[in-house]
Amino acid sequence: MKAPHSSESPSPAEEQGLHEIYARSGETADATVWGRKIDPLSRRGFFKGMGLSAMTAAVGAEIVFSDQMPGGLIPAALAQSNVPFTIPGKDGLLILNDRPINAETPAHFLDDDITPASRFFVRNNGLTPLPESISPDQWTLEIAGEACERPTKFTLPELKAKFQHYTYQIQLECGGNGRSEFNPPTHGNQWTIGAVGCANWTGVRLRDVLESCGIRKNAVYVGYHGADTHLSGDPKKESISRGVPMHKALEDESLIAFAMNGEDIPLQNGHPLRMVTGGWPASTSGKWLTKLEIRDRVHDGEKMGGDSYKVPKYPVAPGTKVPEEDMVIIESMPVKSIVTFPQSGISHELGKPLACRGHAWAGDLEVSEVHVSIDFGVTWIKADLKKPANRLAWQRWNAEVRFPKKGYYEIWSRAVDSNGQSQPMLVPGWNPKGYLNNACHRIAVQAV
Repeated sequence: MKAPHSSESPSPAEEQGLHEIYARSGETADATVWGRKIDPLSRRGFFKGMGLSAMTAAVGAEIVFSDQMPGGLIPAALAQSNVPFTIPGKDGLLILNDRPINAETPAHFLDDDITPASRFFVRNNGLTPLPESISPDQWTLEIAGEACERPTKFTLPELKAKFQHYTYQIQLECGGNGRSEFNPPTHGNQWTIGAVGCANWTGVRLRDVLESCGIRKNAVYVGYHGADTHLSGDPKKESISRGVPMHKALEDESLIAFAMNGEDIPLQNGHPLRMVTGGWPASTSGKWLTKLEIRDRVHDGEKMGGDSYKVPKYPVAPGTKVPEEDMVIIESMPVKSIVTFPQSGISHELGKPLACRGHAWAGDLEVSEVHVSIDFGVTWIKADLKKPANRLAWQRWNAEVRFPKKGYYEIWSRAVDSNGQSQPMLVPGWNPKGYLNNACHRIAVQAV
């Protein structure tokens, strides 16, 4: 697996691939990954805490002779040379990391107006809850916090029965999508273009639930908590606990969702309950939702501090270390577009027009124009652009290009938002965590 770039040795709790951890030390890996201790005489292992359950979930079945498993051994089910494992319910995704699971979607698999669940990217910060630990009928969501007047706990069936259901087509994108293009490289999953998707989400409005519990006048933020497990295995630690300011939480499109494209949300995407706050980094859309806090301050949960999901307040030179006080939390994502058809690398017959298409989005805003270029941005052709299905959905664009002679070409797409901000042609200003790369997407075509 491709390991995240870092100039320092990562700690056991940081995001690392399974093979990377075992490459350093098998016995240390056993303890780090599974909580498994090795008997120095027999070289056999015994599991502590949830270690055996975690390994069982990873391989998909009971490990019958687990007490006889040699130390430092990656289970064969996870050790194939090319792809260490598959993600149940997913098809065609490229796996960037296997602990936690992170996988992106190739651009040509994002051609649908509504992203199928099987093609929706996976971005995890911790270990996914075990399927057997999830009972939707027994699942509860607690509403609390300093600025909550009437703390309440709802079961999922109660949420569905008490509040009106809404369905919106909403685009979600990881804040680090495009990180792989930054130079010098930054730490984290090296996403290319595919940590994005736009699905139909069904749920209840976050606003309706919060208002039923009473929102005090001093309310500032809503923070979430989920059921995923910290990479260290420590039950006292959270993998991620972020949120949004009240104005975002109270938007019509901000949901507590229980369905995706008319079916249960896939496990890796937050089943049975998640937040959906479109247009902002997907890290604000908490998965496996168990608790929401109405805060009287900016939420201070895990990955709200330091440089997590933050960018400098001012331009910095590549490689600069920026003080925390000079960083600002990412809110609305920048304008962006992708080419979803044709697939990069095709050959096309000279003299025939080539129809190309894709999607564009602009955080909280709408996209006003999309242009395509075949001459590396010297000239541009205006594409046909559809209106979004609803606010915070991506928009379909279509264009037709003709190649003047045989040879290699690139098709570039560039979107402009409703405030007149355009995608940059090249990678935008560097930042310490490699967020918000909205450079023009480009694909290769050979005219023959």
